[in-house]
Amino acid sequence: MIPPAPAFVATCWLTAGDSVPFRGTPTSPINIRTRIEAVARAGYVGFGVTHEDITVARETIGLPAVATMLADNGITVVELERITDWWTSGRPRELSDQVRRSLLEAAEALHAHHIKVGDDDTGEPAAYDQLCQGFHDLAAEAADVGVKIGFENTPFGHLPTTEQAIRFVSDVGHPNGGFFLDVWHTQRGGTPYEILPEILNVSQLVGVELDDGRQSAQGGDLEDTFDNRLLCGQGDFDVPRFIRAVLQVGWSGPWGLEHMSSTSRTQPITQVLSEAREAALACLGQAGEGTPDGAADPDDSRVL
Repeated sequence: MIPPAPAFVATCWLTAGDSVPFRGTPTSPINIRTRIEAVARAGYVGFGVTHEDITVARETIGLPAVATMLADNGITVVELERITDWWTSGRPRELSDQVRRSLLEAAEALHAHHIKVGDDDTGEPAAYDQLCQGFHDLAAEAADVGVKIGFENTPFGHLPTTEQAIRFVSDVGHPNGGFFLDVWHTQRGGTPYEILPEILNVSQLVGVELDDGRQSAQGGDLEDTFDNRLLCGQGDFDVPRFIRAVLQVGWSGPWGLEHMSSTSRTQPITQVLSEAREAALACLGQAGEGTPDGAADPDDSRVL
């Protein structure tokens, strides 16, 4: 059943303002205190921040000050991102290891719950065994500072589908390395929501994210992912159906909201936070109006 007051995590892009990964400015123009306080006032329990922005905070006010802000504002779930190239060697691995050390230090100081990682493909081939070993080592190192590693697949990664990503996490089998489930990547990878309870064990889940979008990608995968997401219930995804499938898996944790678009980047973060939360609450309510315990309705013949 859906809890009476669902808990939400404001992912990093929800409060980053006019900032977008891979192009333009990599850091948010909004200071971290303003972002944390806005998240708390909007009723969220979690706060997400990128490596670039936590580095700015470390160099200006220091990590202990950030930890105090989080505690003072009742933020209980801290999400850090993102590490990639953790399976590589040479210069890419050197740069990846710098981010790795920085985020592990921040995770320990901020008592973070998890760090999100991906396998974004830069065109360099990667053997499956190489990916498995790299993820295992990363999860083991993170365990030493008490933070989980959540692998999130993307349509432009080495493991583009949800099925492949779940199988990957299962094959690695490290208890500190799990899967990050996002409706966007599930939809774009073509995974039917209904099979999630069959292929995913709740013990593997580090986090779940909600958003919405159009039936077909607009432009390239990268552009579509960062510019075209919609509020829950405002696109073509069947978000309530996805929620019901996730509840069948056994998820009872907070829901991450990752509304990132060219439109949201021009809006005040207070507006983005409020609208994203209200839209997600509406979809959670619709999910709860289905069959008992959130089970999918067998008569609902809609397809993805």
